[in-house]
Amino acid sequence: MTNNEILTIPSLMGESFRKHGNNQAMGFVGEDAITYNQLRERTRSVMRLLEDLRIEQGDKVAILSTGMANWGVAYLAITSMGAVAVPILPDFTPLEIENILNHSGTKALFVSGNLAHKISGYGPETLETVIAIDDFRITSGNDQISFVAGSEPSGTYNVAEEDLAVIIYTSGTTGKSKGVMLTHRNICFTARQIMGIQYVVESDVFLSVLPLSHTYEQTLGLVVPLFNGAVIWYLRKPPTPSVLLPALQQIRPTTMLTVPLIMEKIYFNKVVPTFQKNKVLAFLYGTRLFRPLFNRIAGKKIYRAFGGRLRFFGIGGAKLNPTVEQFLLDARFPYAIGYGLTETSPLLAGTKVGTCRLGSTGPAMPGITLKINDPDPVTGEGEIWAKGDNVMKGYYREPAITAEVLTPDGWFKTGDLGVVDKNNFLSIKGRLKNMIVGSSGENIYPEEIESVINDFRHVIESLVIQKKGKLVAMVYLNIEELQAKYAQMKKDFNKQAEIINEYLEELRRYVNARVNRYSQLQLVVYQPEPFQKTATLKIKRFLYY
Repeated sequence: MTNNEILTIPSLMGESFRKHGNNQAMGFVGEDAITYNQLRERTRSVMRLLEDLRIEQGDKVAILSTGMANWGVAYLAITSMGAVAVPILPDFTPLEIENILNHSGTKALFVSGNLAHKISGYGPETLETVIAIDDFRITSGNDQISFVAGSEPSGTYNVAEEDLAVIIYTSGTTGKSKGVMLTHRNICFTARQIMGIQYVVESDVFLSVLPLSHTYEQTLGLVVPLFNGAVIWYLRKPPTPSVLLPALQQIRPTTMLTVPLIMEKIYFNKVVPTFQKNKVLAFLYGTRLFRPLFNRIAGKKIYRAFGGRLRFFGIGGAKLNPTVEQFLLDARFPYAIGYGLTETSPLLAGTKVGTCRLGSTGPAMPGITLKINDPDPVTGEGEIWAKGDNVMKGYYREPAITAEVLTPDGWFKTGDLGVVDKNNFLSIKGRLKNMIVGSSGENIYPEEIESVINDFRHVIESLVIQKKGKLVAMVYLNIEELQAKYAQMKKDFNKQAEIINEYLEELRRYVNARVNRYSQLQLVVYQPEPFQKTATLKIKRFLYY
């Protein structure tokens, strides 16, 4: 980041357009990508459309869409004219979407065809126009106005660094969505500073598999590559194996941003079963001598499956299972861990590829100050506080809640518990709100117990809670694997219940042999269906308390 740079999206995109005009910018896998010159032209034409719809600086314009080039076009058009983008997660319910549109005071909405049903019958308070993001047709509102390709905006816009760029409504694990206000400086600061962790060049190829409405993908997977002339590819269908694997072979990405669940599924569903096909192989894989070697072999195969030229595989949004991370270390897979929140645009700490340490998210990002507030004198653990130019302006129309997390001298209280080692590497223990205080005052971290549970065979995911003073684990199982192992489960319902109960008791003993005495499970119960999750695939814990 140079001292004379203006940290706004239109300023830095203007620089990118000048440098990379003929480069490919964005497109769907298997189709032609638009160039940076075409991206600029389309963005300016959408700006003209918004002008015709009487959108002015400071007005709120929402985007409800799956990932595509036109998502980026809409985002750039809105922010380049000083209006405020309100990205909405596709997984939100119609009621949640209505609440966001009303709370934000949205005047116009871009919506993709596959999500239009979520706003049908919506009674707007401030919404005047609905625009089909696929081709920029007006589908509701003034039908005398239309998108004209090649048109130019009539106005000129002076966007300041402290102007609001986006309001992102979180889909947190604790309930009510809050509108996080991020300025141009917040976003552009992160986009520039991350180059010390994830250096992006114009030859990079990104494959986007996460929602653009989440700040993780939005800043690191959209803004960062566009500022640096890279190309971003999107999928027309959800990234199931049958869709993802051919796409990986076709575009051979150099960069991907993911959440832990993606690699955890690959490891537990593909890698582990491979080494448990027979007793000899399973025994060898269980030894310290052979396990790293086998992991290295499996890692090479996975690397090839991802196209064979990955140089940055980012993992963030939640804590990575330590067994899976050890696999990645053994495999020498080009992964990097990041830590941050929507409120910090999002990155606070991260590791470069090749510098990862088991269980750590790495040091603070350049330009960010982290501290452990009121650390435990014995363990050094405490709440992580952060300060930097990427910390949000506050929660939209929520001054009281903003005051709870932002101190007068600029510290943001993350709500996460962590510890910093002698090398300034940060490790996350869990969420402060999730921490359980034991009967003798000891701190119990559910996430750490869950990581042990999730290592057990046939476990897909788990949630540890406290009920009536007892530690209880809810466990969602791979029933198909159990049925394959116990043939009688399919035929006899009573036998199935008996086998599951025996399995859960075995699991309880397994976990209790591996955790401290304060974290012992009193009960393990069967969760019959997957847990509901956020956009970054974290369990919505508040639904199960």
